[in-house]
Amino acid sequence: MSETPELSVIVHGPNVQDHLPALLDSLDAHPLAGVEVIVAAVGDWARETAERHAPAFTVLPLPEGAGDAAARAAGAARASGRWLHFVHAKDGLPPGAPRTIAEHVAGLPDTVDVLLVDHVRSSWRASGLPSPDGPRLARAGRADLALDDRAALLRLTPLLGTRAVRAAFWRARERLLTTEDEPFAAYAALLLADRVACLPHPAYEDRRLRPESLPPPTPAERYALVDRYEALLGLTADRPAVHGVLYDLMVRDCLRTFARAGMPDEVAREFFHRASVTARRHRPEGLRQPAGLEGVRRSLLEEGAYGKYRALQTANHARRRVRSAARTGRRRAGTRLRALQYRAALARPVDPHLAVFSAYWNRGVACNPAAIAAKLAELAPGIHPVWVVTAQGAALLPPGTDHVVPGTRRYWEVLARAKYLVNNVNFPDAVVKRPGTVHLQTHHGTPLKRMGVDQLPYPAAAHGLDFQALLERVDKWDFSVSANSHSTRMWQRAYPSRHTSLDHGYPRNDVYYTAGPAEVRAARERLGIAPGRRAVLYAPTHRDYEAGWTPRLDLAALADRLGEDTVLLVRAHYFYDSAASSSAPLAGLRRTGRLVDVSSYEPVEELCLAADALVTDYSSIMFDYANLDRPIVVHADDWETYRTTRGVYFDLMAEAPGPVARTQAELTEILTTDAWHDERAAKARAAFRRRFCEYDDGRAAERVVRRVFLGEDERTLPPVLPVEDRTPAPSPEEACAS
Repeated sequence: MSETPELSVIVHGPNVQDHLPALLDSLDAHPLAGVEVIVAAVGDWARETAERHAPAFTVLPLPEGAGDAAARAAGAARASGRWLHFVHAKDGLPPGAPRTIAEHVAGLPDTVDVLLVDHVRSSWRASGLPSPDGPRLARAGRADLALDDRAALLRLTPLLGTRAVRAAFWRARERLLTTEDEPFAAYAALLLADRVACLPHPAYEDRRLRPESLPPPTPAERYALVDRYEALLGLTADRPAVHGVLYDLMVRDCLRTFARAGMPDEVAREFFHRASVTARRHRPEGLRQPAGLEGVRRSLLEEGAYGKYRALQTANHARRRVRSAARTGRRRAGTRLRALQYRAALARPVDPHLAVFSAYWNRGVACNPAAIAAKLAELAPGIHPVWVVTAQGAALLPPGTDHVVPGTRRYWEVLARAKYLVNNVNFPDAVVKRPGTVHLQTHHGTPLKRMGVDQLPYPAAAHGLDFQALLERVDKWDFSVSANSHSTRMWQRAYPSRHTSLDHGYPRNDVYYTAGPAEVRAARERLGIAPGRRAVLYAPTHRDYEAGWTPRLDLAALADRLGEDTVLLVRAHYFYDSAASSSAPLAGLRRTGRLVDVSSYEPVEELCLAADALVTDYSSIMFDYANLDRPIVVHADDWETYRTTRGVYFDLMAEAPGPVARTQAELTEILTTDAWHDERAAKARAAFRRRFCEYDDGRAAERVVRRVFLGEDERTLPPVLPVEDRTPAPSPEEACAS
């Protein structure tokens, strides 16, 4: 790199929804002479991500909550390049973008202050879509020019990332350009530049986050749009061509903002008034309104005719509803009846003492919802729980469990009236999120495999999924339970919405710290495991690329090699009925008690308490079992295929909780020697526990109930104990010896 780099790429901001790693990886993969990268990392997550790339990048840690303006200012102050390119941490750079910009600015004269580049657009749905800016940039040509000679350039998308700026120009105008309002900075950079140049080449990726994943705008933030244009129009009073374009943009943006749903009437009225005042104050002389409905809208805005504008909106909405109803047609009689019953129930008041629970697509009382319901009965007995279960599962419920069967009249009644709705998957699309209700999403595992919208690039996982419908269900969540910061971060990117993360631990894992020797012995006795015998729980997960259950181990051969003193507890994923076939060798092993098919055994936590060791592949059970600090062996015979077809969030082979076997022979070798519980295995398990058992300490259910149902402040909840200060349930050997 030369003594003074041509370009400083300044990556700034927090690691929003985990988009920063891909951006930094792309920059690190193609280091360039003449280009420096500075990361103004806001918060611990961004700092940790950026530091993985040191010393290739200069990392400037900034405190959580530092604004974009502060981050850009910090990066610019540290930059030594002749030109600056600001890249938000949520966005991206197409391949070769820094090289393209650096080579182009190297040939620009010092009179050019800003280089305008094209960009692509991405969202959770799609990536790399072309922007509307390319044709405008192409028409402007590559020769440098003054904005007044090409005022239409103001119609380019106001993204600071599509404007590389000369460092000396930025520093001379930094007071005006350093603002939290990025569109203001993007417009102001053009308005203040002596000359600009255009490069009709995509050199930036604008990643649009779901509006539903962002905090709703405050009234002040809505009014700020008008303030932005008031200030910008003040810079163009003696520049008629530029002023006219900017005025048109202001009116367009104000009308679009006003038309969006969700703005309270008092805020809408004030916004309309402010926009009207600004429109009248800065209206260009001789301006002619466009023809048709658009011209009527603009005239009403300039007149300040709020009531007339609302009446026009109401009439237009009514016409659209009539057309929509005509297209929709009649619904089936059964659907109409259900809708009528549900609507009738929705008309009744919300019951503050009613909570609906469901787990695993209505399979029964299980998982995190079950642990929360048990603690709720202890801490808030006045709240009545009702479980949603299938007709087949109702017979297996604990005695006295109040329940409803999906589709029945009472089912829709409790869903309509309950204040609390708790699930480890999702309730049906038809369930309405009523004001004052609380939807608690508990999840049912720590994510190794890609989840939510992160499944989009993986056809085997995404097949048949309606991601728009999924996100509409996610938007109903108020709270999302997390067992570790890894899960918190992955839920943010997989389910982008406004829900609050409860970093309290998984309630279902509390038992791994509250159970004593008696509970461990009782669990083993129920499974028929004699004292002194080693119990190995084998719990593989399912494969999206397979149509059904495919045995990955010869269980008879494995049991034979492990000997008489080992019991295999075999549990299939809940998508399947059984993990053990009815072959003669397996039938014989089951008769001797050396193999037990526990696929339908509930709760799974008892199986973990009873087991001396866990053998799994990619199942989330490994994250739960790690709380017990007992040996875990990973059998990963198809890791490359699984990783490619399903997608994963981290490399399990590099961060496994214990020894890894790629074949049955290797697995047998590990389990018949000390490798399954030696010092190396313990060291790997300790690192895994620190990362993935972060919030589990035996009091997760209490924290969730106090926070969600009792409304306690998070600061008053029991603090999470450090991993090293926790005492898990005793091992089977310890329990049997006590």
